[in-house]
Amino acid sequence: MNSRYDLKKIMDIDKWHKLQDSLSLVTKMAIITVDYKGVPVTKHSHCQSFCQAVRQDDALSSYCQKCDARGGLEAVRTNKPYVYQCHFGIVDIAIPIIIDNQYIGAIMAGQIKLRDSNLPLERIVTRPPNAETDRKFNDLQPEYRSLPVLSSEEVSTIADMLFHLCNYIVEEAIDKNSTIELYKKTLSPEHPGADFMRPAAPTYEHIQAMQSELSSTLIETKIKNSTASVYRSTNSLLQPAFDYLYRHKHENIRLHDMAALCHVSPSYFSRVFTRETGENFSVFVPRLKVEWAKQLLETTDLPVNQISDELGFAEPGYFIKTFKKFESLTPAVYRKIYSREHVGSL
Repeated sequence: MNSRYDLKKIMDIDKWHKLQDSLSLVTKMAIITVDYKGVPVTKHSHCQSFCQAVRQDDALSSYCQKCDARGGLEAVRTNKPYVYQCHFGIVDIAIPIIIDNQYIGAIMAGQIKLRDSNLPLERIVTRPPNAETDRKFNDLQPEYRSLPVLSSEEVSTIADMLFHLCNYIVEEAIDKNSTIELYKKTLSPEHPGADFMRPAAPTYEHIQAMQSELSSTLIETKIKNSTASVYRSTNSLLQPAFDYLYRHKHENIRLHDMAALCHVSPSYFSRVFTRETGENFSVFVPRLKVEWAKQLLETTDLPVNQISDELGFAEPGYFIKTFKKFESLTPAVYRKIYSREHVGSL
């Protein structure tokens, strides 16, 4: 696994750690942030005494490390927060930080117990029976009983909140850093007129202009999927699904429904689909809809909210967020850039 992004360079780690401490207090969860290699970039925020004792034990800490590694991999694989039980039955969450489809790190949260059993959680690592381990666990019973207790609903809500919050903060930091780098480039000695037009700091107008230039460059480098009227699959089993996708652009199409249409299980459909397209179904479909949206933005005057409806998005806000995820700019800005380029070519 590799990533072109470095969390330590993207974020102000000291400021993020202060926010992490606050989030830990509010959620009652211990939290730590790691890079894409699993190496911590922050200190643990409010690590529970039980877990501190376990992680300091040579015989038990290896199981903790296995839990962290497995949890992180599952979060990357599913592209969403992964809630699971550690080898002591304690609830943990691995929350991936994913920008431009690049996994750049994760938030590891948890060290809590569930009040109910509404979440079907996997015990991700199992320890073999051991008398010495049982004795250590019994010695730590007071610390174990003092672990925070949350409901399944609270855990799910916190996981989603941390996922969206951290990804938003990192994405905004990347945009800011890109704008600053572009600004520095315009002030370099090689840039024409740099000595005569060197402001003390970037103005709002400068930043807007540079962001537009940056967005234009990003557009040209994005992967374009096929948007032809018919997609011919190399695997005939999948063709009914592709036919349905292209005939029902206005629908919010689910993997389970497409698997049923192809008369296979969802897991088998997912594997075959990924092998055919090179992407998960959950990534391919929104990317394809964004390509259709770009065509409508370029060739029609339809409002953004109507394009959102035409392509089956639940609401315009979600459409705009999805579009920006793949194109690094909003539909309105994309249309403005395309219009400018079109006028310039006349």
